[in-house]
Amino acid sequence: MNAVPVDVVLVDDHHMFRTGVRASLDARVRIVGEAEDVDGAVAVIHEVRPPVVLLDVHLPGGDGGGGTEVLRRCADLLAETKFLALSVSDAAEDVVGVIRVGARGYVTKAIDGPALSDAVVRVASGDAVFSPRLAGFVLDAFGTAAGDVATGDDELDRLSAREREVMRLIARGYSYREVASELFISIKTVETHVSAVLRKLQLSSRHELTRWAAARRLL
Repeated sequence: MNAVPVDVVLVDDHHMFRTGVRASLDARVRIVGEAEDVDGAVAVIHEVRPPVVLLDVHLPGGDGGGGTEVLRRCADLLAETKFLALSVSDAAEDVVGVIRVGARGYVTKAIDGPALSDAVVRVASGDAVFSPRLAGFVLDAFGTAAGDVATGDDELDRLSAREREVMRLIARGYSYREVASELFISIKTVETHVSAVLRKLQLSSRHELTRWAAARRLL
């Protein structure tokens, strides 16, 4: 039996882009509302209360705060609604800015439909999701202080060389498909390695793995 799709509110000021996203997302995701500016986004998000909001960072309207203003005005919903930033920008200030006010992830508009669907599902399940190489901005901004960092050598010794490679890429925000392409292995093999890594490190999610790797400066 197919899983119930994740309901999403899509917020972007370009109608053609919203149309393209609708056409690109797969059956795991269902668009249940749209908005094109700050005020409209705040209204529809409070009305629908979706599990996930796909939020353009540079959004018109409101007091000029864009996606960060939407997040601030929806702060009362952050416990139940996860926000995934979607932007053409890969600038550190944009990434860190929306994460600081509650976004659970950040992907660029270069992402393809299947990968965006993956990101939505992962965010809905509680993971933090970033396009490759963007996770470093967040880790730099929110990383553990050097004095608190553990070496993690004993824990790393539990992992094989290939598991370490997979662990680092997954912790940086790569999707399974991107890891498979990077390491020239199958997606199924990536899934097997990730399961082994989580089991050996006694972690329960990719989000925990990212925090574990960041605390040990392994990225």
